Amino acid sequence: MIKIQYSSEVRAAQAAGTAIVALESTIITHGMPFPQNVEVAAQVEQDIRDLGATPATIAVMQGVLHVGLEPDQLQSLGQAKNVAKVSRADMPTCIAMGKTGATTVAATMIAARLADIKVFATGGIGGVHKGAETSFDISADLMELAQTEVTVVAAGAKAILDIPKTLEILETQGVPVIAYGQDSFPAFWSAQSDLAAPLRMDNAAEIARAHATRGAMGLPGGQLIANPIPSDAQIAAEVLAPVIAQAQSEVDAQGVSGKAVTPFLLQRIFELTEGKSLTANIALVRNNARLAAEIAKELVALNS
Repeated sequence: MIKIQYSSEVRAAQAAGTAIVALESTIITHGMPFPQNVEVAAQVEQDIRDLGATPATIAVMQGVLHVGLEPDQLQSLGQAKNVAKVSRADMPTCIAMGKTGATTVAATMIAARLADIKVFATGGIGGVHKGAETSFDISADLMELAQTEVTVVAAGAKAILDIPKTLEILETQGVPVIAYGQDSFPAFWSAQSDLAAPLRMDNAAEIARAHATRGAMGLPGGQLIANPIPSDAQIAAEVLAPVIAQAQSEVDAQGVSGKAVTPFLLQRIFELTEGKSLTANIALVRNNARLAAEIAKELVALNS
């Protein structure tokens, strides 16, 4: 069995049987510069604590899988250089070679399962990139949702993606896609889209019961909770559409491919929106963390 290093806070929560929420680490290493990255990560962790749950930020540091980071470790990761961005394919290699890696949605789900954490909060999942019919660029996040038993709270799929195709793959893989409190599927920086959500639930208790029922039925995979960004923090879809189109045209013109596509697009959108996309991103991550804490507490209550 792989060795896992738990933070003191997570160990205490495990011993007490209280709620824990997993958090990814790519937002720290690839999402924003130091010290803002550490400040935001610490704020998201505190949002979870404020609701009576325990945060477990996940990362690989010098070949050790960490579930929960101590404050000094969070500072160290926030300043680290040349950190790998690890998913299912390269996470074992990163650990085996003693390297440092930040976990994507897929890798964080794997670590959460190993640590018996049921709920994970992120910004937005990866999915089917535009033009995937020729590039075959599809995120491993979708397949992970189909096989790993973790409830993932996100503001939908990243708006840079082909969201209709992303939803089609999730449906084919049998992944429940549940919009929280609305009938439309949220579009990351925008609370609404013109796509109907496959399912809707209006409270954390319903979501927790759905998670538990899937487990009782022996069904593989998790569920995606699409939590709309707060309305006062969103960027309207009609404002974003030309910005995303311009950024995508630059990807095509410059031949950007593979893992470089998403960070390139997000950086260009940040520049083209004069930083508004990052402000919205922070708001939606915090919002997702709060909902995830409520779901995690409801799951503990179900099992008590």
